[in-house]
Amino acid sequence: MGIILDYEKYEKMRKAEFFEKEGEYVRCLLCPHKCRIGEEKTGACSARRNRNGTLFTENYGRISSIALDPIEKKPFHRFFPGAKILSVGSYGCNMTCAFCQNYSISQMTPPLTFMGPEELAQTALSVPRNVGVAFTYNEPLIGIEYIMDAAPLIHQAGLKVALVTNGMILEDPLSAILPLVDAMNIDLKAFSTDFYEKHNGSLETVKRTIETCARTCHVEVTTLVIPGENDGLDEMDALAAWLSAVSPDIPLHATRFFPRYKMSEKEPTDREKIFELVSVARGRLKHVYAGNL
Repeated sequence: MGIILDYEKYEKMRKAEFFEKEGEYVRCLLCPHKCRIGEEKTGACSARRNRNGTLFTENYGRISSIALDPIEKKPFHRFFPGAKILSVGSYGCNMTCAFCQNYSISQMTPPLTFMGPEELAQTALSVPRNVGVAFTYNEPLIGIEYIMDAAPLIHQAGLKVALVTNGMILEDPLSAILPLVDAMNIDLKAFSTDFYEKHNGSLETVKRTIETCARTCHVEVTTLVIPGENDGLDEMDALAAWLSAVSPDIPLHATRFFPRYKMSEKEPTDREKIFELVSVARGRLKHVYAGNL
């Protein structure tokens, strides 16, 4: 991967989309937080910064993680099954989940390498048996501009574009990015407004994202099952019933929690609990998978 030493010069060539000025502040219009950001401050995601009254995507092209993964690891089970996909991540997130499985890059700033959109597309094309690029690991949509610039180049190379996202995005930016995306795995972290508010998210926003994306691209949904937090049978039945009303063909992944971040003292999810929840969801949906076993 190439490194751009004069990063500041490159960054100023790509200001953020989806914001408006409010005096010396800027209002970010990417996600439901709609952060009002002061000079030289960032929004809740830690990746979008106000510089002289203009919002910049500070994590643009800054890669923390890159790997060739089995596509089922994303997880996608009904989108090019058996394939490999080049997975890339940056840093930052617009939620603050106490159970985050990737907190070292979502809630902190790790070591970074710069990779421009052209280099990303070329790298993806050079990898044997690779079907595309998955923007993943941290929350990719807080760096939506990088995806908007890279996706056309990835498609020109004959490859697919996938996102693994928490779905916390407003309608206008979602409409802008959807024509560039072939598949999304969207977290539906729970089916509880209180749960989402506890972790700085919006259940209604995520539900709307799933509904919108299901009309235009391949969608799979993931729920990380956390003991004592979102593992009730009634909650899973309500979640699956709602998802089935969107489309019973949407695959749902009920995945096992392992102790991480601020929930490091919790026990891993019992395997039998995962199988029980999968059985409940299969009463509503055609494709339900147990993950992280």
